[in-house]
Parts: sequence; C-alpha cells; structure tokens
Amino acid sequence: MARWVMIVGVILVVIGALMHFAPWTLNWFGKLPGDIRIETERGSIFIPISSMIVVSIVLTVLVNLFRR
Repeated sequence: MARWVMIVGVILVVIGALMHFAPWTLNWFGKLPGDIRIETERGSIFIPISSMIVVSIVLTVLVNLFRR
C-alpha cells in the first residue's frame, strides 16, 4: 500500500508542476463536447462528463499497464 501512496504522490506532483509551469497543457479539461455548463444570474453549474470519461479511460489504461 505504501508503494501506491508514493505513486499517487508522484502523479499529483507532476500534475501540480504542469499546472504551475505549463497551464496550457490542461486547457482542454472542461471544454470538451459533452461537458455541461449552465450559467444563470444566480449562479453557475459545471458538470465535466466528457472530461471525466477521458480521465477515467487514461487512468484505467495506466493502472492496467502497471499491474502487468
């Protein structure tokens, strides 16, 4: 379990570095067709359905590669 915690920590550091030094690399997140954005004068709602499907597929592929 400690190994998985370290791997998740490294992944979070990499994502944090990308967001800090190269924010344009994650610009696509939330702007895919299928992401729902509702804005009214009282507030806004954002539901990233397509973006979460892409993230899920990528994570599934990565986990399957590391498990073998």
